[in-house]
Amino acid sequence: MQITASTISLTVDDVAASQRFFTTHLGYVEQASAEGFASLARDDAAVDVVLLARGTEVLPAEQRDQHASGLILAFTSTDIENNEKRLRAEGVEITMPLREEPWGERLFQVTDPNGVIIQFVEWADPSGPESA
Repeated sequence: MQITASTISLTVDDVAASQRFFTTHLGYVEQASAEGFASLARDDAAVDVVLLARGTEVLPAEQRDQHASGLILAFTSTDIENNEKRLRAEGVEITMPLREEPWGERLFQVTDPNGVIIQFVEWADPSGPESA
């Protein structure tokens, strides 16, 4: 099997609010949209994001009322300090301030209008786990 792209599909109450958040603050662009649906992407290695309105009939009945919860969408990035400052200046609430863990992970979190937690990670040692 060869995987050619990665996409996460999030079921949210307000697709437009999450879409604005991802496009305004996180550099995503709309690929396609319709009532209760938006497909977002970036030009870099970030995962594509599909937003689906909770209750939409395109989902199996047992999944329609589920909400994106218990999930952290994590992005490994560079220049994490300046990105936290930029997001704060744009009015994004930083829900977990920048910190460094003993194992060398630097991270902070924001939360989108639908409660989707987005975490940004940078490794203090560039040979962190992703290069192993």
